[in-house]
Amino acid sequence: MPEIAKGLEGVVAAESRICKIDGQNGKLYYLGYSIEDLVKSCSFEEVTFLLLNGQLPNRAQLDEFSKSMRSQRSLPDPVVRMIREFPDRSHPMEMLQAAVLYLAGYRAEGNEAADPNDCRKAVHLIAQLPTVIAVWQRAREGKKPIEPRSDLSHGANFLYMLSGDEPGEVIGRVMDGCLVLHAEHSFNASTFTGRVVASTLSTCYSSISAAIGALYGSLHGGANERVMEMADKIVEPEKAAEWVNRALDKKEKIMGMGHRVYRAKDPRAIIIEEYLEELTETTGDAGYFKLLKEVERTFRERMEEKGKPIYPNVDFFSGAVYRMLGIPTILFTPVFAMSRISGWLSHIIEQLEDNRIYRPTAHYVGEIGKKIVPLEQR
Repeated sequence: MPEIAKGLEGVVAAESRICKIDGQNGKLYYLGYSIEDLVKSCSFEEVTFLLLNGQLPNRAQLDEFSKSMRSQRSLPDPVVRMIREFPDRSHPMEMLQAAVLYLAGYRAEGNEAADPNDCRKAVHLIAQLPTVIAVWQRAREGKKPIEPRSDLSHGANFLYMLSGDEPGEVIGRVMDGCLVLHAEHSFNASTFTGRVVASTLSTCYSSISAAIGALYGSLHGGANERVMEMADKIVEPEKAAEWVNRALDKKEKIMGMGHRVYRAKDPRAIIIEEYLEELTETTGDAGYFKLLKEVERTFRERMEEKGKPIYPNVDFFSGAVYRMLGIPTILFTPVFAMSRISGWLSHIIEQLEDNRIYRPTAHYVGEIGKKIVPLEQR
């Protein structure tokens, strides 16, 4: 009987220089740079350049890269029509999967399979996904789409396309920072899915579409939606402790608490909690911050009684931040994809540079030698 690692847990499938997670000490690095330094010093466009090229850009490189990205934000008219005519009852993640492959057909150069340089040219997808999401949301509201602006950052432009209002400095900076925080996180389910598809020498567009499909699953993306559903049930910070204690007594899961990798507090959660506090001070609305801090306090006290120090993960605070930025709950997972596509492309490029198709084996536990009963006797 072979040893089986269900879910491939603990299996080292490849070498990678892209992302380092130090779960024991609560540290996260992109290409050797700490997430704290990247959020503090770099825009999402700089971090995207880093992920695609392996180094931070100088001023001339960043200017050229930003100009290129921002010039590719608009969508072809047929793509806009496809998005606006997508079935009403569909989820935006399903639309996003379809839109990626639809956009692939509008590349003037065509699509070359198994070419890392060709995948670098797919940077237009990073520029266009915010527009895709905004067009879908505006159609859902019965409104016309808003053309992107090239003078706004990646995050600020997305918020502008949603509402038509130019976000203030704090709002735009927080949105861009949230995108940096979610851009990459090593061999998670969606990233690994993208690498598996790339390993077959399919196109980077097929790989990205598959990664979006994996992110759509409720065990991967969408945890911050569940956190906000919890917050909507609790409503008032004063009721949080009672609600958490009652849920734990029933052995129910408190969403956003704990992480499969981190044994210390998720470093992204620390940063995004600071964003939530900053937005609270900017808007004067402390409701979500007080409620979530009370949930955290009560949960951690209960866990520490059992000798289990469990901390919030990035999803615990991110949903509240998105709500305060004016992003509807149904867009939380698409926004995750809008950020993570930079990391997906980075991994697809790395996979293709030293490729070997993923082909794990399975231990067969079924029957053998079964006899076929004639059709008339079954």
